[in-house]
Amino acid sequence: MELNLDTGEGQYHIRGYGDGFIQINDEKVDHSVIVTANKLIDPWLPQSLTELNTTHFLLLFDLNPEIVLLGTGRHLAFPNPALLADFYEKKIGIEIMDTAAACRTYAVLMSEERKVAAALLIC
Repeated sequence: MELNLDTGEGQYHIRGYGDGFIQINDEKVDHSVIVTANKLIDPWLPQSLTELNTTHFLLLFDLNPEIVLLGTGRHLAFPNPALLADFYEKKIGIEIMDTAAACRTYAVLMSEERKVAAALLIC
């Protein structure tokens, strides 16, 4: 699906997504990434929700976002709640959704110039 929302002034925009890929600017990515307005972490090491651990979130905390969108792949799945404790402690919002929904939500929040990070799993 192609996204055509005015996505603000950031350097990195999610332009579309499909089965097994996300289009960031003009590049199709087929592995997990973290995207913010001005930072792209490519690749992001966990390739599935079962591989995810607290050390994978350290990169997100360094970015100091208001909110993190965790895209869990094709289907919505929830990580172990213990993995999310640091988000609450640091007062960083986290929303769990499938990766397609995370891409759409990222585009909307970027258009509002919110300080958002999308951590996207492709699986």
